[in-house]
Order: sequence, then structure tokens, then C-alpha cells
Amino acid sequence: MIEKFEKKLWLSSPTMHGEEQEFVKLAFDTNWVSTLGENINKLEENICDYLGCDYAVGLSSGTSSLHLAVKLAGVKPGDTVFCSDLTFSASVNPVTYEGGIPVFIDSEYETWNMDPAALERAFEKYPDTKVVIVVNLYGTPAKLDEIRSICDKHGAIMIEDAAESLGATYKGVMTGTFGAYNAISFNGNKIITCSTGGMLVTNDKAAADTARKWSTQSREKAPWYQHVDTGYNYRMSNIIAGIGRGQMLHIDEHIAGKKRVFEAYKEGFKDLPVTMNPYLDNSEPNFWLSCILINKDALCEQTRGEYKAEFISGDGKSCPTEIFEQLLKYNAEGRPIWKPMHMQPIFKDNDFITAVDGVDVSADIFERGLCLPSDIKMTEEEQQRVIEIVKSCF
Repeated sequence: MIEKFEKKLWLSSPTMHGEEQEFVKLAFDTNWVSTLGENINKLEENICDYLGCDYAVGLSSGTSSLHLAVKLAGVKPGDTVFCSDLTFSASVNPVTYEGGIPVFIDSEYETWNMDPAALERAFEKYPDTKVVIVVNLYGTPAKLDEIRSICDKHGAIMIEDAAESLGATYKGVMTGTFGAYNAISFNGNKIITCSTGGMLVTNDKAAADTARKWSTQSREKAPWYQHVDTGYNYRMSNIIAGIGRGQMLHIDEHIAGKKRVFEAYKEGFKDLPVTMNPYLDNSEPNFWLSCILINKDALCEQTRGEYKAEFISGDGKSCPTEIFEQLLKYNAEGRPIWKPMHMQPIFKDNDFITAVDGVDVSADIFERGLCLPSDIKMTEEEQQRVIEIVKSCF
């Protein structure tokens, strides 16, 4: 009999170590508690050193980082922007902030990320598009060289949304460095956290300087408050930057812990009709979230409306809804795969480009996939119970 978890088993909660508190105390002791201070400066340096990039700008969120990346790329009202389809809405909303029109690009099965073949088809239909936003889903690098090559071929700027993939590598190079402008996130459930916050990453000094200016309400260098451009209150706090400094000391430890969780699931499910979220041989994810994809012939009947889901279980078959509900029953947190953007009511009129007509990979992954508890503080015994819960559904 499987025992219910006494305390909630989370999908991915913050893992704190103690150094974070010391850096936060430094902000208080020096009275630098606003949007300037040593913690911000050092965290930006830490990120540049870790990623191997030239400039990093600490901001209030990953979304604000992506928004400024979209502005730097020159998106104007009415411009089409090619966006990953299988992602969280925060990857797309900044396009609409600037009046751009997202066009969604289907996924491929090897990484669950933007399909280069679908991207090529999108350029055939919208040849004037000048910006592409590619997401590294669940910490897994996309086919970044292929996508960047296509962007270069069509004279388009690539923005890399590495919100979920800090520490992941593609061909030995850190994600978050492949685009002209890149965004990472320090949200509470990410590989490291500041509780909130994000970072714009670039090798372009002028772009970094502009983003820094925009993030502080576009104040000009004048003895009074002088403004020429629209600005934003996007600057990172020196307090939360202190949390990030402490977390960066443990990022490799966090990634190793996430990989252990992934490998344990992979071993535990080897006799089930499921596969883990995939990655390329030339990449190393940060394994932020461990996910399963149920084989098509083992998928039970499942119906999803806009707000509710129902299923009919069958012998040897299951579905994400059943597993999700079983996890909740035992006090463990799961999460459906991101609902594709082209299936969202807000984007019902936006175009969606697939590599092959009539083949919707993103929708298929959403239909058959589920994110499992991936917290690195989970014990081996707790993870084994999760494995048994999943097995019981089949």
C-alpha cells in the first residue's frame, strides 16, 4: 500500500543553503536595499563568468528581461514574431506588449522545442519577419545552431528564452548565449532562485546599456528627471540579488540533483509504456523538470475542455489526467505539460506553422505528457513512492 505524503511533495521548490542570508544581511548592513548595490553588481558578474558572456543586466523578472530583449530587437506594432508554441505564456506576452503579432512554430519530438523545419516553412509564408524567440523547454536546449542558421539566412534576430535552462549546454556552450539577446529567470521554482528576478544577457554593450537605462524609467543623464524614451520599473533589488549570489554558489549542485531525479525516474519507469522528456546527444540539459510522455497505444481515453478534464481508465492504460489526480490524492504536485500557445483562447486567431500539414506535435505532447515532482530535496524513498503512484495508474 502506498502511503500518502505527510508534507506536500512539491514540483520544484527553492533549495536554500545559508549563504543567501549572509548576502541579504550585507544589503541591510550597508543600507543598500534598493535597486543599486554590491549584490546586483556581483550577481551580474557571476552570471557573465558562469555563462561566458560579456554583459548581464539584473531585472525584476524573466518576463521583463524578455520584454526588453523584444524592444532591443526592434519589434513594432504589426510586426510578426516567430515564437515557440510549446511554452508558458510569459515567453509570448512581451511580443504583444510591443504590439507585435506572435506566429507560433510547432515543436519536434527530439527536444520538444521549436522545429527548424517548421521555422523554415514559416519564413516562406512570412518572409519579412525579423525576430524569432526560441525557448529551451524544461531546461532542454533546442536545436540552437540550426535555428540560428535559419535566422541568419533570413536576416532575423534570434532571442533565446533560457528562463528554464540556466546551466544547460548545447555543444558545450551555455544556453542563454546563443541569441543576440537572451533572458533567464530566477523565479521561485527555477534551477536557482532569487524568489523572483531575471537577467538580460548579451554580448552587445550598447544593448546592455540601453536595457539598463530602460529598466530605470529611462532617466537621462541630467541634474533633474529628464526623459526621452519610455521607461520601466524593471531593475532588480539589491536584496533579492543577494539571494541569487548565494544560490550561484550551488548551481552545479542543483543541476546534479535534478539529473539524479531524472535518472531515477528513467530507471523506475523502464518497464512502463512511457518515455522521459528527450534531449540531443550533443546537449546537456539542466534537468529542471522531469516529465513523462505516455506511448500512444497506452493512452487511455481523456477529454480536456477549457477548464476541466475527464478520463476513462483502462487495463494497462493511463493518461496525464489520471496520473495528475493520483499524485494530488497522495499530496504530491504534478503539472500538465504547457498547453500550446496556439490552443490558448487569447491566441485563437494567431497563425500556427507545422513542419508537416496536419501533424501537430505540440498538441500531441500536451495530450500525452506530464511533469512529475522534481524537487532535489525529495528523498530516494519519496521518489520511489512517486514511481509507485505512476505505476499504479497502469
